[in-house]
Amino acid sequence: MATTSTDKASTRDRLLDAAMELFYRDGVSIGVEALCRAAGVSKRSMYQLFDSKDEVLAKSLERRAPEYGRRLGLGPENARPPRERILYVFEQLEQVSTEDGYHGCPFLSALVELKDPEHPASVVALRAKSALIEAFRVEAERGGARDPELLARQLALVFDGASARAGARAETLEGLTTSAATALLDASGMK
Repeated sequence: MATTSTDKASTRDRLLDAAMELFYRDGVSIGVEALCRAAGVSKRSMYQLFDSKDEVLAKSLERRAPEYGRRLGLGPENARPPRERILYVFEQLEQVSTEDGYHGCPFLSALVELKDPEHPASVVALRAKSALIEAFRVEAERGGARDPELLARQLALVFDGASARAGARAETLEGLTTSAATALLDASGMK
């Protein structure tokens, strides 16, 4: 029986959904067998759709990025003033960090685990992290910060550090990241 494009899309979706969950929860060292078992597909099917596990990881991170950005309130639908838009990101981080199964920023986790900036998934993760910095920079510029680029990098550092500590269960973020971000915004002269 011939496979339809809908079947392939369904298999692809199942693989990417399983990859998003497993790589985030258990790390990037998950084997192909475990990935395929979780997705309910054969290894042969996986390799018909993807060249490698590395490609599955990269595509799963690409798939995660838009929703991640929306959850942080980085999209155009957030009509708040620049300062409030930035603080909203940190409020969302504090909120999501309390959820069961939170393991930190999925993009930072992939970068730390892979340790190879040329890895296909690292390229995707770096792009996502750069998008966050750029969103901070745009808002900092709109809000009148003295040095928007520096402020954006500082905010990203707080975001990533807080994500990592909360993901490792070494810290609870309640009020911590928003107060740190507020101090940076105040020091930068941002309105």
